[in-house]
Amino acid sequence: MSHIFHRSLAQVPATAVKGEGPWLIDAAGKRYLDASGGAGVSCLGHSHPAVIAAIEAQLRRLPYTHTSFFTSEPAERLADKLVAGAPQGLTSVFFTSGGSEATETALKLARQYHVEKGEPQRRHFIARLQSYHGNSLGALSVGGNMARRALYEPILLPNVSHIEPCYVYRNRRPDETEEAYGLRAADALEAEIRRLGPESVAAFIMEPVVGASLGAAPAVAGYLKRIRAICDRHGVLLILDEVMCGMGRTGHLYACAEDGVVPDLLTTAKGLGAGYQPIGAVLIHERIRQVMAAGSGAFQHGFTYVGHAAACAGALAVQEVFEREGLIERVQVLGRRLRDGLQERFGNHHHVGDIRGRGLFVGLELVEDRASKRPFDPARRINGRLKATALEEGLLCYPSGGTVDGKAGDHVLLAPPYICSESEIDLTVERLGTALDRVLA
Repeated sequence: MSHIFHRSLAQVPATAVKGEGPWLIDAAGKRYLDASGGAGVSCLGHSHPAVIAAIEAQLRRLPYTHTSFFTSEPAERLADKLVAGAPQGLTSVFFTSGGSEATETALKLARQYHVEKGEPQRRHFIARLQSYHGNSLGALSVGGNMARRALYEPILLPNVSHIEPCYVYRNRRPDETEEAYGLRAADALEAEIRRLGPESVAAFIMEPVVGASLGAAPAVAGYLKRIRAICDRHGVLLILDEVMCGMGRTGHLYACAEDGVVPDLLTTAKGLGAGYQPIGAVLIHERIRQVMAAGSGAFQHGFTYVGHAAACAGALAVQEVFEREGLIERVQVLGRRLRDGLQERFGNHHHVGDIRGRGLFVGLELVEDRASKRPFDPARRINGRLKATALEEGLLCYPSGGTVDGKAGDHVLLAPPYICSESEIDLTVERLGTALDRVLA
């Protein structure tokens, strides 16, 4: 019996013992192509020597110090690097140990900003259905995945409401262009702000490309710019959650660059440290910094491992590898190959309704009937069976359920490492096709 309280108490997972680039190897010697980076994390694969060397060197110098006493050289250099590549206006960084902590930090920053600005009545947060922002209680409260929320609903924050996501495949009308649909979808935010009372709304949080809950569904052209304008009109902060879709995953260091929008707060994690050390961050707009500096001068928040020196050294090395090896540009090239391969293999598949995403962040929505877009009966457990069958085929992918409404619907998410070869991208498509055929046979 394992003494670990595993995610599933029904079975103990296989033991991974080694990683080689995009491959994981278990204790029995079986090799798995990690085509999802775990949960969209391992963007450099599992054994990049430059990142390992940077962490080892930092551990010898200084593994940790609490930020109430000291800053550290790798934390300062990493913050400089992140700001240098960020949308203009994002000038400060608050480090965390992961994405959920980053969401909590952004929510608290939004609240304290409004209080220090003299608007303490701003207490409501608006998010979107079919979103996911983390598993801590604050993050889960703003998340719009009904299945993940259900058990904890009685203890979640009451001052959160949700609007429809930008979900072209199911929500666009036949007579609408994508852009017209995007503007209509964005206007749901305006309506919700007015319903709550503009003076009471603190922030709106969304993913530029929705990951775990909606299978790489991107914002359409014009959507985010309309969202930005609505937030500005009502003094509402815009929080962009790039925990999964950022750090090069979509072919841009920051996913919002493709949309031409600058948020007030931006959360990042996963690909920031590529899994070599736990780390996340919130990038903060200069106007927020100025208001707080002129007010209390202190952020009433913190975690024990904020700015962890070894984690920051690893994440800095990840950023340097991105630049040195031209990996952000490579994501765009490999992303086109992946989309082309998926289109060739599944473009006319009776049970694949939509292939979507950006860069190396691609999702397939699975349906019982392609013509009507009817989802599979959840009782068939398509997503769970696909995950297990893909593992048998030596492939890690990220299937999830509840895509349509939190209960019905299945999709599979692919987020392979940026260092994959073209043949490994092709093998991803091949093994996914074999696994899906087996599940649907």
